[in-house]
Amino acid sequence: MTIRMNRCRLVYRQSVLRRLACVVWMILAACLLGCASSGGERASSVSAQALIDKAQQWQTDAIRGQSTRIQAEAWLHCATLAHQAMAASEAATNTAAGLLATQCSRAFFDLVAQGGPIRVSMGQVSVDNIAVRVELRGMPESLGKSFYIEPADQVQMDALDGARHQHPGFGVPIVAFALPCTDRPICRLYPPEGVFRPETMWLEAPSGGDAHDNVPILVLQNPVLQPDHVTGNNSYALAEDMSAPFAQLLERTALKRLAWWGMIGGAEVGKRSGLFLLDDYDPNKTPIIMIHGVAGSPLIWARLSNAIMGDPELHRRYQIWHIVYQSNAPLLVERYRVQHYIDNAWSVVDPDGHAPARQGVVLIGHSMGGVIARLLCAQSTPEVWNAAFSAPFESLHANARDLATLKNVFQFKPYPGVDEIIFMAAPQRGSPSAEGLLGRLVGLLAWRHIEEMTGLMRIVADNPKAIQPALEAIFRTGHITSITSLRPEEPVTLADEKLMPAPGIRYDTIAGVLPGVKPPGDGYVPLSSALFPGSTTTLIVRSDHKVPDRPEAIEHVLKILREHGSAHDVVSNAMP
Repeated sequence: MTIRMNRCRLVYRQSVLRRLACVVWMILAACLLGCASSGGERASSVSAQALIDKAQQWQTDAIRGQSTRIQAEAWLHCATLAHQAMAASEAATNTAAGLLATQCSRAFFDLVAQGGPIRVSMGQVSVDNIAVRVELRGMPESLGKSFYIEPADQVQMDALDGARHQHPGFGVPIVAFALPCTDRPICRLYPPEGVFRPETMWLEAPSGGDAHDNVPILVLQNPVLQPDHVTGNNSYALAEDMSAPFAQLLERTALKRLAWWGMIGGAEVGKRSGLFLLDDYDPNKTPIIMIHGVAGSPLIWARLSNAIMGDPELHRRYQIWHIVYQSNAPLLVERYRVQHYIDNAWSVVDPDGHAPARQGVVLIGHSMGGVIARLLCAQSTPEVWNAAFSAPFESLHANARDLATLKNVFQFKPYPGVDEIIFMAAPQRGSPSAEGLLGRLVGLLAWRHIEEMTGLMRIVADNPKAIQPALEAIFRTGHITSITSLRPEEPVTLADEKLMPAPGIRYDTIAGVLPGVKPPGDGYVPLSSALFPGSTTTLIVRSDHKVPDRPEAIEHVLKILREHGSAHDVVSNAMP
């Protein structure tokens, strides 16, 4: 009632009738609020309509207000009164109340934010000199205790080619974003650009008997973790925008520039390498681990990731993990690096190793990332070792660290928990492009700054007779890279291309083809290399090498994930 009394003071010198109207409304509102706190429905249909009428009067006052302060207070009153009316039993009334509460909440935010973000934290804060109490409901831990918010529809969608996945409902879709944290181990699994999460915002009147009773509440609720808002006996599905947070992350990343430098030995992408979570970790959701290709980055997954997160069913089942790696090293070294990043992530989010998320993992790999995905799910063989070395591992003389790295690179087992792989434009039998002028030029530059190859060079120097003659010169100089390992006639490549995913792991192939390209393929990977025997499904789309961008490819992946999720649920439910 303090809010309305303040309004009465503003009109004190006006007509007696206006002052009398204020007194009457104060008495009526006190009665309504008393009914609201007495249990059962917060408002009858009659009282709810009276609240809506008064909220609309405040809406008119806000539009006509002579100062920002008066307008802000008026929008605040409009939103809180309309929210009280949302407890009405009549559907038409509570629907109208929800729409009005959303409109006035948004108008209040726009007015006080003046087109920029607002920094919020739990508890009472001052927003443009107006006191509100911030309540965080179902907030992800990744945002921390203080973060910024802005309306989701202010975020440009250029990075996602305009594809915005949103759902109508109550409240204002918001993007909440926070700077990277450093105080917990999981912080290193969040993108260094920051944490961006979907939220829904609205204003409501205080309730209860604590000291904050006179301070309106600005609610921020996570629509993924808590998709509904309940008031009285009514439940309202929250409005949400799942694309805006991801688009904002993409706008801030420098990965597009760093990816090419990483391929030719630039150190910055190496510092950025690792596994990164797009959502807060959920021990009950299946990870989809996406692995980019040579000179690539997770930007290749932008449209696909957006489509998965924008599908309520798939987002409920899956969590997306992006791999970033410096793509200058030989194929087996890259497999070892990616395995290390995945191992490190599991050690942080599930140190005991018992989370349901460890089972049913899906790998999706583009270009060389698809070959890495296959090798992550394969068992190494003596043929792979013998393609590079003429002596057994046990006979080599070198320091323990170099030997341990060499062993991990050449001797490996299928990664536990994976049961599905999706190959997208993957050169399973190499690529003729690696033999071309550009491939050779890049190969001459890319060998620098490969730590693992420095160790191999020391082993070669200490064990010159243990190296296969065909590879001795290139091993001795360290001039072996991701590009050279994609050449179809490279000895180790010929051996590792025979390694198949372990029994029980389903895999699917999506390849691109362009008209007029000889041999048939996407311009970089011929169909003869991309098509993989034994695939559960095979899809060929008209596309260049950026197959993950194609709508047909995205839709096929979504179909695979729906079927995989259903099958995984059946298996999980059958387990004792």
